[in-house]
Amino acid sequence: MSYGNSLRQDIHNDAITPLIGIYDMYSASLASQHFGGMFVSGFGFAASYYGLPDIGFIAWPDIVDFVQRLRLAFPHQHLLVDIDDGYVDTEVACHVITHLERIGASGVILEDQKRPRRCGHVSGKQILPLDEYLEKLNLVLETRSDLVVVARTDATEESDILYRAAAMADTEADVLLVDGVRSVEWIRKVRKVVGDKPLLFNQIAGGLSPRLSLPELQDLGVNVAIYSTPCLFAAHTAITDALTQLRADEGRLPEFDDSSIGVAASLSMLERNMARHRKVRLAA
Repeated sequence: MSYGNSLRQDIHNDAITPLIGIYDMYSASLASQHFGGMFVSGFGFAASYYGLPDIGFIAWPDIVDFVQRLRLAFPHQHLLVDIDDGYVDTEVACHVITHLERIGASGVILEDQKRPRRCGHVSGKQILPLDEYLEKLNLVLETRSDLVVVARTDATEESDILYRAAAMADTEADVLLVDGVRSVEWIRKVRKVVGDKPLLFNQIAGGLSPRLSLPELQDLGVNVAIYSTPCLFAAHTAITDALTQLRADEGRLPEFDDSSIGVAASLSMLERNMARHRKVRLAA
């Protein structure tokens, strides 16, 4: 089964599908031990690869290169990729999804923002005219073979959210995402207007959307849950704490015990990503 159809099958199963946002190969290595799918977060990738906010700095060849390395190391994981607005131009969007599909991406998210873009959970977002976005979306859908395509709206005005959600649900997009949805009641409204179209929900720490468990989301009719930044923000906290303590201890490393992560544990995890181990993993 292709990667796209494998994700599509899980989306249409009764159980909700969680996808964990990762930002580099190390965070992906950790995430793969706990969940069966990853989300290549634009927020996380811009932060990790460029040290910049996710407002349009990402170059598509960099994302393609990253996804290729992910697929080599993680042949069994779902890989849903944030491609922002398709890197502005419709022809570029179609070119990028062709690359991503051929190297093993499971799906992409295409948004209706215009530049300069913003994280879906902050203010200042600007939205493309709906017909312009739908033209881009439909050409991407015509170009893909079996790649899962998530149509995303960043609309903030209530009537526009429902109007755009209904229009996107009428396309051949596999899944719909209304980003920055602010309440359970609005999840219900979106669910109602999109009919049977699978629905994706995005949670980010400190964002606009309510904190909901997977069972709660499933009860609301959500099919896919992405978590954009849990690895990135956890790393931020842990690294800050570790370096603060190292400075306080005048450069002396902390005591090493059975609960510590050191050279052996790190190498053991990373060695599982090496190409010579892939046959063993694929046969599992």
